[in-house]
Amino acid sequence: MQPVLLAIDRFSAFVGKLFAWLILALTLAICYEVFARYLFRAPTSWAFDMSYILYGTLFMMAGAYTLSRGGHVRADFAYRLASQRRQALIDLSLYLLFFLPAMIGMMIYGWDFFLLSLAQNEQSSVSPDGPLIWPFKFIIPLAAATVLLQGFAEIARCVICLREGAWPQKLNDVEEMEVLALEAARRLYEAEQAEKSA
Repeated sequence: MQPVLLAIDRFSAFVGKLFAWLILALTLAICYEVFARYLFRAPTSWAFDMSYILYGTLFMMAGAYTLSRGGHVRADFAYRLASQRRQALIDLSLYLLFFLPAMIGMMIYGWDFFLLSLAQNEQSSVSPDGPLIWPFKFIIPLAAATVLLQGFAEIARCVICLREGAWPQKLNDVEEMEVLALEAARRLYEAEQAEKSA
């Protein structure tokens, strides 16, 4: 089971890192718009559409990667104090009560939303050029599917933790600065305590 869970983590990381390159495209588009608007007095008609489409796509497609790394918001002050089994029970309950219905609903209704947009050949009404919107509405069910896949991996981890009493290994490619700072403070404290007792 562990190789399957790590493969899902790798897939989520691949998708998240692939779509992270959109931040570069977004930065270049916004910089171009600023230079065109203020230096050349020739604002673009596509910059607003481009910015919300790229940012929305980036935000949604990073969801599975964020979930795989435990980066979504939770009440850590209480959660951290709980035993690993209790953490798994809390997580499993929340996945079953809220996560699964939300992601399944987002896939179903996102797909309908996309199909309606495709049937109308929907274009943006915000700018005069009106780029096609329906390809980007496909991102809604696609993002929900990737997050749901990662969610199944997290649910399996909860079940494993409830059975074995410890969380199974996850892929780690980044660490939060808070975690690194706490670890450094803990080592410093232990070194000071060792000096005092010596």
